[in-house]
Amino acid sequence: MQNILEFPEVLRLIEDRSAAFRAAIASADDLDVQVPTCPDWTLRDLAQHLGDGRRRQAAIVTAGPGAEPPAKTDPKGAPTAPRDREALDAWLAEATELMLDALRQAGPDRGCWTWWGQSQAPQTSGAIARHQIQEIAVHTYDAQLTQGAAQPLPTDVAVEGVDEFLVTVAATSVPWPFKPATIDLHAAEGGSWRLTLNADGVRADGLAADAEPGDMVVRGTANELVLYLNDRTPLDSLEITGTSEPMEQLAEWDPTA
Repeated sequence: MQNILEFPEVLRLIEDRSAAFRAAIASADDLDVQVPTCPDWTLRDLAQHLGDGRRRQAAIVTAGPGAEPPAKTDPKGAPTAPRDREALDAWLAEATELMLDALRQAGPDRGCWTWWGQSQAPQTSGAIARHQIQEIAVHTYDAQLTQGAAQPLPTDVAVEGVDEFLVTVAATSVPWPFKPATIDLHAAEGGSWRLTLNADGVRADGLAADAEPGDMVVRGTANELVLYLNDRTPLDSLEITGTSEPMEQLAEWDPTA
């Protein structure tokens, strides 16, 4: 992981993106409008998801290491998001603060259950916090999009987000079932990564400036890369050199199947 922010900065960015999400909810004319990038959800559903998710993460961090997530993170027992706008804003703010309090008390190195056991990301509270920036930032984009005014992710969030996605979501120790390949990603703001796909799995590493190009080279702003990686924009929105087949295979592949 080459772009890890200091833990206090990670917590600050969680707070910042959570405030941006709440602002998007507060300014929306209609909370029952469909979210284009989450077509099964309304904006109200998205708010419920964010509130539930932060409460679950607070419980997971508080519980510490375990083979299973703590039982009280089951969304069936979660409180329903209020319909009143002011109460909804307070409910969302409370969810964020519960998670931030748990993270502050745990610090960055406490072991925690995570769903990404076979990736390169550690199973720690710090890695959970790092992933939460991206979870909230991308859903803030979703919420803003319903009003036709989605803003690019802040540069520090987006550059960090490329690295976080690659090591947490893309990387795996499950053997790659297709032809071995390398995929290089370059963010215009700085930051280059290489995904190596082979019988050992999928691994993400920083890429030296003088490295020979991989089988596929992807260029774009960090915001464009994050939105593509999170399935918000198509691959052809980026500059591609070489064969696109490895990335297309990676997007379709389910290593848990």
